[in-house]
Amino acid sequence: MLRKIDHIGIAVHSVEEVKSFFLKIFDLKPVFEESVQDQQVKVVGFKLGESNIEFLEPTSPESPVAKFLEKRGQGMHHLSVEVQDIEQTIATLKSQRIQLIDEKAKIGAEGKKIAFLHPKSTFGILLELSQKI
Repeated sequence: MLRKIDHIGIAVHSVEEVKSFFLKIFDLKPVFEESVQDQQVKVVGFKLGESNIEFLEPTSPESPVAKFLEKRGQGMHHLSVEVQDIEQTIATLKSQRIQLIDEKAKIGAEGKKIAFLHPKSTFGILLELSQKI
């Protein structure tokens, strides 16, 4: 079912500060930058090996990432794992009574299909399923 770690999502106040830091300290440039309106975030991604580190800046005070920052401050927001068939994975998890945040896949950064599992079902980790289209 799970193929690999797709990315680690980190909530930040400013993706511009992150970009400057990674360029200055590690000479690393983003592999993608975009706004995901459905999730109300700006995303900047850096490639490290087979995975990405994605930094998420809220674009609205109502964004889940804005609420996360308000409660917990900057830091790890979620772990994303790649799956081969997100719809089948969601159906399997539902049949096993795993608590889901998203019962249907949405489109996330890089045009991937995504869905989140509730941290109550995943040992306190906000887990994202991700499928390349």
